[in-house]
Amino acid sequence: MNSRQLDLAKVREFGNLEFLAKQLVEGFITGLHKSPFHGFSVEFAEHQLYNTGESTRNIDWKVYAKTDRLYVKRYEEETNLRCHLLLDTSSSMYYPEESFGKMTFSVMAAASLTYLLQRQKDAVSLCTFSENIEIQTAVKSTPSHVHKIILELDNVLQSKRPLLKTSVASVLHQIAEKIHKRSLVVIFSDMFDNLEEADKIFSALQHLRHNLHEVLLFHVTDRNTEELFAFENRPYEFIDLESGERIKIQPDQVRDSYKEFVGDFYQKLKLKCGQYKIDFIEADIAKGFDPILMAYLVKHSKMR
Repeated sequence: MNSRQLDLAKVREFGNLEFLAKQLVEGFITGLHKSPFHGFSVEFAEHQLYNTGESTRNIDWKVYAKTDRLYVKRYEEETNLRCHLLLDTSSSMYYPEESFGKMTFSVMAAASLTYLLQRQKDAVSLCTFSENIEIQTAVKSTPSHVHKIILELDNVLQSKRPLLKTSVASVLHQIAEKIHKRSLVVIFSDMFDNLEEADKIFSALQHLRHNLHEVLLFHVTDRNTEELFAFENRPYEFIDLESGERIKIQPDQVRDSYKEFVGDFYQKLKLKCGQYKIDFIEADIAKGFDPILMAYLVKHSKMR
């Protein structure tokens, strides 16, 4: 499956999120092997090199006989990394409504990362939030736990609830306090909190880094309309998906001021992430999932 050809509007109709996630990951890995990026650790071997001084109990002597190198076996309960997936489920994430585009994209990306983490025998947790934390699973690597996360993600995709606002800053502060072991925190959000109080969002992101967590922020947008405001110049009624407020305008009347305001916020967000050493990835729902999976692999390789 070519991840760039996945029709977001048909994902919910297909109804098998786990199968789609596996196909996306397998296609991505196959592509890596044929590209200059083949050096990334995507084989997910169940062995690791023996380090001098550690117990010899788990050395795999059969592998030693074949390779003349000492490897130790890794077991299901052993994990390299703890990853917390944070998914914004506020109403603005279900835009565009005909495809639930941003939510569909985020759910597919989170499901694919969950499968990738399972293949690497890493532990994963899912947290969904809008104004408050809604679901927060344990951090495990077992197949049954991964299956549970996929079911939770599918439920999010199938059950839009109206007029849920976002409290990104508040939730990130709560998460920073709840995670006690150094982890990778992966955020999927359009970051449409109160943009006039952006400093609160920046403070919350800084809180995660202060607690020594690595952070990947996937800024999920429909760039064509939400950033470039590329609507035809005819009368529209725009509806705030989080408040229900309606306004009738022609795009040309507000395009320049809108792009300036939104562009300023995006630029500040990028700059702050750079200052805090947070990986900021522009996740345009029209661009496919390869950039998401690649950004994760790059971060994972740095944390090994």
